[in-house]
Amino acid sequence: MGSVEVSSHRYAPVPPRGRGARTRRRIIQAAAGLFAARPADAVTVSEIAGAAGVYPNQITYHFGSKDSLFIHAAFALMLRDAGRIEGAGSRMTTAAAFRRAIARTVLVTPSLPVVINALAVARAKPQLGAVVKGHLSLLFRMSERYLERSLDLRGWRIERSSRQEVRTFWAAAFGAILIAQSGYPGTQADLDLAGTLTIRERE
Repeated sequence: MGSVEVSSHRYAPVPPRGRGARTRRRIIQAAAGLFAARPADAVTVSEIAGAAGVYPNQITYHFGSKDSLFIHAAFALMLRDAGRIEGAGSRMTTAAAFRRAIARTVLVTPSLPVVINALAVARAKPQLGAVVKGHLSLLFRMSERYLERSLDLRGWRIERSSRQEVRTFWAAAFGAILIAQSGYPGTQADLDLAGTLTIRERE
C-alpha cells in the first residue's frame, strides 16, 4: 500500500498547528503504510524514519516507542477505512440491507486486523492504555454520529441507545477477527455480525 492520508478524514480530530504536528502526521502516515503491508515486528524504527524523512530519535520524541506509534498508525488506517464502511451503508435503502452491508464491509476491512494487533500490544503494556482509549473513543464517536445521521435520514429506529448499539457492534467485530486470527476453522458465513445491529424500520 502507498502512503495514508490520515488528517483528510472529516472525523479526524483537529491537529495542533506547527512543525511538530506536521512531523507527527508525516511519521504516522509513513508508519501506517508500512504496518498495512507487514506485521509490526517486521517493521523497524529506522525503516519508518527513512520513509518519513526524519531521524529515528524523532519517533521516540513524538511517540515514546514503536509500540505507541503502531497504535496511532493502526487507528489512522481505521479512520481511512471508515469512509468505505460508511459508503457501503449509505447506498442501502432498507434497514436489513444496511445491517448486512455494514457487517460485510467491516469484516473485510483491511485495517481491522491491524487494529486488533494494536489492541493486543496495548493489553501487554498498560502504559499504552491511554493511547488506545483515546482512539477507541474517537472510533465510537464517529460511529455514533454516522448511525444517528442514518437513522434521522431514513426514519429508522434502534432498540437501545446509539452508544450501546455501536459498542456492541464493534466488540463483536473485534471478537470475530480475533477468532479468525486464532486459526479456528470456519468462514465469515458462520458469523452473524449483522445480527448484533438492532436497526429497524419504524412500524
